[in-house]
Amino acid sequence: MPLHRLEHFLIQTADLDGTARWYVEVLGMRIGPSPDFKFPVRWLYIGETDVLHLTAGGKDVSANRKAYLGQQSEALKGSGVVDHIAFRCTGLKETMERLAAKGVPFRKRMVDDQGLFQLFLFDPNEVKIELNFANAEAKGIAPELMASALPG
Repeated sequence: MPLHRLEHFLIQTADLDGTARWYVEVLGMRIGPSPDFKFPVRWLYIGETDVLHLTAGGKDVSANRKAYLGQQSEALKGSGVVDHIAFRCTGLKETMERLAAKGVPFRKRMVDDQGLFQLFLFDPNEVKIELNFANAEAKGIAPELMASALPG
């Protein structure tokens, strides 16, 4: 299960546009392409790499957001706004076997317009971890939910 690099953090916010603008104006990131999850997101880039994902947070998030990502915190300030940490990986089948052998439950998701097959799991502190694999590794493995299948 090789991890290749830290991929991104997702921060939930009450002010999606204002938060994105802050990262652009203060830290020099740029807003770039983001997938259609059927709930509001902004992906911010350093160069050609998306490193910060933003989404609406709080207690009134959309049903699509809850269905796809879940939600552990309704926080809109402080470190509770970090929803998950994502890693780029290879070895999907081996990773799933390893997680199953260790008794670690996971959810399977697919972002077809980004070519990503995702596993979501939790560390012992209930921090959500996202493992991203190329869709090509997922041949014969059905996701439990695809972003394109969300209503909207």
